[in-house]
Amino acid sequence: MSTFTTVLALIVMGLVVLVLIRGLFNMVKGTDPNKSNKLMQLRILLQAVAIVLIMLTLWITGGGRPT
Repeated sequence: MSTFTTVLALIVMGLVVLVLIRGLFNMVKGTDPNKSNKLMQLRILLQAVAIVLIMLTLWITGGGRPT
């Protein structure tokens, strides 16, 4: 289970980076500001999911403490 949550957290963190880059490029181009806002909202949501998955992984594995 911890391997699954670790991989899932890494995938979500990669999605955060992709959404961040896409949002920044959209903002720099100066196109639809509403789209930039939606992308940044999506980034915040993905970051929250990533944090939850990281915390879940730490909880499952014991946070790296010896058992």
